[in-house]
Parts: sequence; structure tokens; C-alpha cells
Amino acid sequence: MFEHQHVGSLLGIQFVELGPDYLVGMMPVDDRHRQPYGLLHGGVSCVLAETLGSVASQLVIDPRKATAVGIEINASHLRGVREGHVLGRVAPIRIGKTLH
Repeated sequence: MFEHQHVGSLLGIQFVELGPDYLVGMMPVDDRHRQPYGLLHGGVSCVLAETLGSVASQLVIDPRKATAVGIEINASHLRGVREGHVLGRVAPIRIGKTLH
């Protein structure tokens, strides 16, 4: 899918499911992903969300005319994770002409 190394591949993000209006990704939680107290780093959670959102948006636009990138992110972390995997699922709230 991508021709170059990117932060998502460095963190082990994999796209695991594509539906008619959603995309699911999975990311491991290991030493690359933890903050100093042993929990999944909040910034890494944001990388997962940003990666999934940008890729999902790119799938619904004409790549010859534009490239999808994130412009804003806000995150609330509800539970700490120390190991295993985390899943992210994105679905559009709105698909506009220039913003998704």
C-alpha cells in the first residue's frame, strides 16, 4: 500500500478490516509504545487514530487531485494498556468537499 517507511509501519500498525464505511487497524503494545510508567503512550494512541483517519479519507478521494492528512486531533484515554494489542476503528461523521 505504501512505498516508503512511515511512522505507522515503524510502530507496527496493520490494517485488518475494511468495510463499506469504516477501517480497522491493529497495533501491538510493546517497548516502542510505552511511556516511562509502562503504559501505552497517549501520543502513540494518537498516531494510530491519525493514521487510520488519514488512510480512510484517502480511500474516498481522487489521489490525483489531493492527499488526505490530519489537521486536528483530540484524545481522551479511558483505560491504560500495558501489553497485547489495541484496535482502532474509524468511520466518517461527515464527508465534505475538503474536510472529512
